[in-house]
Amino acid sequence: MTPTPPPTEESGSRLFGALTPGGLANLLDTLRAERTGGVLLLVGAVVALLWANSPWSAAYTTISDTVVGPAALHLDLSLASWATDGLLAIFFFVVGVELKREIVDGELRRVRTAVVPVVAAVGGMAVPALLYLLVNATAADGATRGWAVPTATDIAFAVAVLSVVGRSLPASLRAFLLTLAVVDDLLGIVIIAVVYTDGLHLVWLAASLVAVAAFALLVRVRRPGVAGHAALVVLAVTAWALMHASGVHATIAGVLLGLTAPALARPGESSSVAERLEHRWRPVSAGFAVPVFALFAAGVPLSGGALADAVRDPVAQGVALGLVVGKPLGILAATWLVARFTRATLAPDLHWRDVGAVGLLAGIGFTVSLLIGELAFGAGSAHDEHLKVAILLASTTAAVLGGAALAARDRAHRSRRTGAGTR
Repeated sequence: MTPTPPPTEESGSRLFGALTPGGLANLLDTLRAERTGGVLLLVGAVVALLWANSPWSAAYTTISDTVVGPAALHLDLSLASWATDGLLAIFFFVVGVELKREIVDGELRRVRTAVVPVVAAVGGMAVPALLYLLVNATAADGATRGWAVPTATDIAFAVAVLSVVGRSLPASLRAFLLTLAVVDDLLGIVIIAVVYTDGLHLVWLAASLVAVAAFALLVRVRRPGVAGHAALVVLAVTAWALMHASGVHATIAGVLLGLTAPALARPGESSSVAERLEHRWRPVSAGFAVPVFALFAAGVPLSGGALADAVRDPVAQGVALGLVVGKPLGILAATWLVARFTRATLAPDLHWRDVGAVGLLAGIGFTVSLLIGELAFGAGSAHDEHLKVAILLASTTAAVLGGAALAARDRAHRSRRTGAGTR
């Protein structure tokens, strides 16, 4: 067999040719950057909004509703459902790996350092939920089922905004936001699993947990190699499909799989399995899975009539109030209560204005809020459409207010350092 000749200079100069190993590595590193993930998420949402409100909106609906997949396995889903149930499982797998690293070797490992952001996260979920319930319990056409929608924080968007406007902010503030958002994600996952699971099939659930256990065993004993990674992917897809069949939202499988990864490096290893898995799968999550989900989830009509209907809907009112007002109020109040009644304190380089600015930024609900809203009311329902409008507008408002507040705090911290350096 004649060996394939190496690429010549002429073939290597083709436009849109295959990436070199170095070029591919640079691309993946770019996709791992927090700012890049947030930008791509925003691009997906903007494209969806423009498409759904353009003369080609019928094509958007047709593509979203196109059903693919084997019916025999109950996987004959629309492309929009594949984005929600399938691609978001990759996002939640990365979240699960992040959680494992935080719990074993991060901010959640020590009670004293974890208590403030953990309690802040709980307060940042409780107050929005209470505001939502207050609005909907007192309205004639209110619907309390969506109470969990405004409790979520989109970690990709929030950290992307922080990275753009907060380059001089203390590292402890970024750690505060990251820990708060990770705990927020964890509690959101629990809510999805407990509150929004209908028609539970225990046999399929047990089979899924067996596949997760097999994944956990293999991820601990395997050595680096293509075959071992392919086996992990097969087990992960099996666990996802069985979880989907059980009635539990399939993204929960992604979280469970991520939590099984060893978070500490073993003897002879330079990095842990969890770190390597996150390194491998974050570009897929940030560069493909989440932007495509946004493309299918954010396409809502924003005509004057649709906006007016959303404004009149107590469900949309509760969501907007919860994200824009409830999030910062809950985070700030919970943090103050911890400082007031325990020995826990803010880091020396943080100010209460920093906490307030992070609270505003945490009102960016987007990804998980859209998911919970769809689970609560069903895709295509009137409440679901109004929720999407409220989530998009409230998240944009939170991003603008939080970004402005953090930019002001960034200038204050930079001035303080400059002043200290001249003395």
